[in-house]
Amino acid sequence: MATKNWFTPRSLLVMAGVLLLGLLVWRFSSIVAYILIASVLSLITRPMVRVLGRIRIGKWQVPVSIRAFLTLIVIWVVFFGFFRLFIPLIAAEAQDLSNIDTQMVIEEFEAPIERMEAWVDKMNLGGDGPFSLREELQRQISTVLNINVITDLLATLAAILGNVAVAIFAISFITFFLLREERLITNYLVTIFPEKQEKAFHHALESVKHLLRRYFVGILLQMTGILILVTVGMTIVGVGFRLSLVIGLVAAVLNIIPYVGPWIGASLGIVLGVASHIHLELATQLAPMIGYMMLVFIIVQVIDNTVFQPVIFGTSVYAHPIEIFIVIIMAGSLAGIVGMILAIPTYTVIRVFAKEFFNNFRVVQKLTEKI
Repeated sequence: MATKNWFTPRSLLVMAGVLLLGLLVWRFSSIVAYILIASVLSLITRPMVRVLGRIRIGKWQVPVSIRAFLTLIVIWVVFFGFFRLFIPLIAAEAQDLSNIDTQMVIEEFEAPIERMEAWVDKMNLGGDGPFSLREELQRQISTVLNINVITDLLATLAAILGNVAVAIFAISFITFFLLREERLITNYLVTIFPEKQEKAFHHALESVKHLLRRYFVGILLQMTGILILVTVGMTIVGVGFRLSLVIGLVAAVLNIIPYVGPWIGASLGIVLGVASHIHLELATQLAPMIGYMMLVFIIVQVIDNTVFQPVIFGTSVYAHPIEIFIVIIMAGSLAGIVGMILAIPTYTVIRVFAKEFFNNFRVVQKLTEKI
């Protein structure tokens, strides 16, 4: 029986094309990023274009170009309004933190520090030299509260302002045409596949767009819910509305990172709350506030796990929680935090195309039975 020759001119041409595509993606990664961001924005806001299309005055209907332009304006109004609201709050909190007297912070925790130093000396964990937990804490707190970190970041952003302007223009330009022509990318991608598979490819792309739209909208709703819940909870326990809003934003943004994000957000939120109220008496005021802040994060996390996440991961991408967990862990080990964030959208695309083109395999049938 003759063996199949995999190195035919056609297969070699395909492999060369894939290699060339990979090199182009790597070389022009910024452009690829613009396209991906624009695609996500167009996916999320596509329903608005359709709603505007239902507006009629007599026989006149809003042209699709105007609908796309109005939707793009709404996107940027929301985007810049978000930054206009939160950037001053974050800058003000950073300034307040930089003014904190680290020596006073150490003095507030004098007794616990002395007990910890005694325990370290007793266990001989400090090495040959004398160990000063007081000095180490003061050094670390000064690093965390140093406003130079913020100013350096702002300086870096200012240095690349030209690139940011190009990115805003490029993303806006691409988003406008994706909103105006819904099948623009599809019509280009379909040329990669043979004509006999064109219908299946179209069907797979429509499924991908439907699932990813539900997923990204769900993520936005999840972030909004966490922002509101944390802000309200922190305000109730006495943190202060301005700081509560900043803590809520930090928790909402970091919650995008699966599994570890909520813990990081809670830790940073508590640190911000403690640093801004370090003047309070430790035993009677500060310690209870820390407990209440922890309780707020626990309640929000319970709501997120029982309400938000089942809706997003269960009904939007139709995947079992164990699948999600394994995929996220694998992606995290391969590409770190970015991999964990992109794991679910990527897995969704793979599942849809596997169902469309490899459904004869039982494992594919099992993994995609709910799609």
